[in-house]
Amino acid sequence: MSDLLPHPVTGQAFASPVPPGTGWPDDPAAAGTPVAETADDVARLAAVADLPALDAAVSVCRACPRLVTWREDVAATKRASFADQPYWGRPVAGWGDPQPGVLIVGLAPAANGGNRTGRIFTGDRSGDWLFAALHRVGLASQPHSVHAGDGQRLLGCRMVATVRCAPPDNRPTVTERDTCAPWLVREVALVAPWVRAVVCLGLYGWDAALRTFRSLGYDVPRPKPRFGHGSETVVVSPDGDRVTVLGSYHPSQQNTFTGKLTEPMLDAVLRRAAALAGVLEG
Repeated sequence: MSDLLPHPVTGQAFASPVPPGTGWPDDPAAAGTPVAETADDVARLAAVADLPALDAAVSVCRACPRLVTWREDVAATKRASFADQPYWGRPVAGWGDPQPGVLIVGLAPAANGGNRTGRIFTGDRSGDWLFAALHRVGLASQPHSVHAGDGQRLLGCRMVATVRCAPPDNRPTVTERDTCAPWLVREVALVAPWVRAVVCLGLYGWDAALRTFRSLGYDVPRPKPRFGHGSETVVVSPDGDRVTVLGSYHPSQQNTFTGKLTEPMLDAVLRRAAALAGVLEG
């Protein structure tokens, strides 16, 4: 671990990576939270967890050695522009409303975004775009989210990543994806009674959402629906509940700088999800 540095919101000093239970804002874990060291551990802990226990266990997971090394190396070396800040440097748990009408599914935390801030989709240009859009359609209390502890709240909405650790080059291996999958499956199962719309950021999130719903016994169309911006498909639970899965281009700089994704395009998908879930615009 590196030397102690002040949290940019609270001013409390932390090491990088941040030890669990030391006071980081919204840290779901305690010093004694069980740690998954293997894929079997992940499956065992996920299978019995409620949502708070799941978030805690996710945030201390060490089941993928390559990802553990990468996330902690980034936390120790730091990007120059954030050299005066502590880095979370741990897996990033799902975040937002525990009874969400809208679920947002992405790929993984960014090395200098969520891996630094401790909150998914927070602290980089992609997050700036996403939170601004969420606020415009009434799913977030503030137009910006810069760090855990900044007062941001999601309204009728929850965010999750398919892979919970920042991967090198944003490319987890298939084994890493599958090792992490029980966390996502359990989280979706726990919030499923309220979810009516799922927004998938990019093809990776689209595939993960459909794969997860199928594993939970939902009727998912075959052949697999094609991903595209504004794509929609409906999956149906064993009890007959219908969930609309929507595709959106990821708000990456590559997509937003080139105009492949515009603010009105992102707003339209999120507004559609909010309407399906009965979340009113603010």
